[in-house]
Amino acid sequence: MDKISMSANLIDNMAFEMDLNGHRFIMDANESVGGNNLGPRPKPLLLAGLIGCTGMDVVSILKKMKVELDDLNISVEADATTEHPKVYENIKLIYKFRGRDLPMDKLEKAVTLSQDRYCGVTAMLRKATDITHEIIIEDSQN
Repeated sequence: MDKISMSANLIDNMAFEMDLNGHRFIMDANESVGGNNLGPRPKPLLLAGLIGCTGMDVVSILKKMKVELDDLNISVEADATTEHPKVYENIKLIYKFRGRDLPMDKLEKAVTLSQDRYCGVTAMLRKATDITHEIIIEDSQN
């Protein structure tokens, strides 16, 4: 079993400097709740982890399928509840692929494999909420 260690030090008001395997970043609350807006909030970072996880999966799978992309942009739309604890009721991932003559069947297979088999972040979040996806293809012109 892999063990992950992370530490956080309070640096100012509600801001914490996070250290994850030597990568440092600041997490803070927004000003309306007493923070100084020095960094991102925890729940959006969770969504960033989801995008990174599935994105790396999809790129790796498509490389093995010999599908060449010009670009991949993944965005997320999430609806949060208004009552505490505020959680995401649903999450939608939008994959925008750009390239020439991209095969939809292979793109769909790569996304589905990531969502159903490989992405651990998806697997964890799916226990708490619905996750859906959409694929958009933008054809590159020569």
